[in-house]
Amino acid sequence: MVYCAVTGYGETGPMKDKAGYDQVLQTMTGMCVMQGKRGGPPELIYGSVVDYYAAALLAAGVASALYERERSGEGQYVGVSLLRAALTMQSARMIWAEGEGHDIGRDMRSGGVTGLHPTRDGYLYISANTPHFWRALCEKTGLHDLAGDPRLDTVRKRAEHADLILPRLHEALQAHTALEWEEIFGDEVPCAAARRVEDMFDHPQVLAEGLIAEIAHPVIGRYRGITQPIRFGRTPGPAPFAAPTLGQHTGEILAALDGAGDGANAGA
Repeated sequence: MVYCAVTGYGETGPMKDKAGYDQVLQTMTGMCVMQGKRGGPPELIYGSVVDYYAAALLAAGVASALYERERSGEGQYVGVSLLRAALTMQSARMIWAEGEGHDIGRDMRSGGVTGLHPTRDGYLYISANTPHFWRALCEKTGLHDLAGDPRLDTVRKRAEHADLILPRLHEALQAHTALEWEEIFGDEVPCAAARRVEDMFDHPQVLAEGLIAEIAHPVIGRYRGITQPIRFGRTPGPAPFAAPTLGQHTGEILAALDGAGDGANAGA
């Protein structure tokens, strides 16, 4: 048998019997502090990211154990916890080199150039770490002198001179809305306008990928929701369906069990 259990904090240790919840683990493991603005209060990450990533680890762990069983013929226990999920999500930050101080600073936002910026209407996330994208950003925003400034020719230098770059960048971004800057930057500067999740239901890329389906529910009627998070070329799986209501399949399952029992008795 392959048996998997999901816990809040793991199978051992002083917190093994405590109840674990997504946002409790976010707060405990540093995610909320990192999410908040510099010098500001911690902020939660909505969307149950720890719960969902724990579910992904569960699926991967069970699949791996089943794959191993095909070769060894033996089952095993698979353990997943919200604590493991929350820290694994931050594995790029969960590194501490020998000799580093405790307050080393693990902010990976590249000195403020890469991040969310205000525009004439809305906010725009810009990623411009590489020399190519940095030059393209300067050219598209009209900051040509910054592109060739030797004080700004590396990510580290740009982080050190963020107080020089950001006021000029923010002034330049006021020329257009966030959605307009998306079109202007195109493929030359990685970016995205800050949208609500409701805006994704009709986003052309989401529709082109077939990520939204209409689903029938026996109580609330029809609704639209996400479908096929993984695309399988040969075995696409069934059409999306709603989660069952409480007790919806009880009779069907009990009848199947009674049938199986009768068959076993007959064979005996």
